[in-house]
Amino acid sequence: MTTSLSTNGIDVEQLVQTIEAIKTDPGLASFTFRARTSWREGTHSVGEIGACLHAGEEDRSRAAPFVLNGDEPPVLLGRNNGPNAVELLLAALGFCYAVGFVANAAARGIELEALAYEIEGDLDLRSFLGIDAGTRPGYHGIRAKVSVKAAHASERELQELFMYVQDTSPVRDALANPVPVATTLEVIE
Repeated sequence: MTTSLSTNGIDVEQLVQTIEAIKTDPGLASFTFRARTSWREGTHSVGEIGACLHAGEEDRSRAAPFVLNGDEPPVLLGRNNGPNAVELLLAALGFCYAVGFVANAAARGIELEALAYEIEGDLDLRSFLGIDAGTRPGYHGIRAKVSVKAAHASERELQELFMYVQDTSPVRDALANPVPVATTLEVIE
């Protein structure tokens, strides 16, 4: 009977096997993730995230889709049925950073005792509201702060890991670099 070594809740043996499999077959690194959003009322929408495509095959490992509510605070005409889209974007960056930090710490043999990200972003709604088209509609600054506790890792090791996680984060990359976005309209009759 073989026991897998787990660090930070990550099965390190499985992580290494996954890396080796992708080195052998780069197509295994290919994913298409999907989300569906449906408007409910006012500024409230419901998002569903279900199956994804992995290496060209449908991955149906989720018993049911994840359901997320999105809304606005009352100051933006909402009812606080959930976070708004730009808040979810900050959370997505935090999720991505966290999984990168935890998995890469495990791969390096660093046991974490605590890890937390605080992320904030600055936004000016004048363009969104049609007041000033010259104002950028998206974030014009995002700041992230990570707090980490790892008793047996040096500050240098944690600093190297910190930089690596930022350099390899898919969400940070999508925020920091232009990504082609194609949006089409289907009129329902």
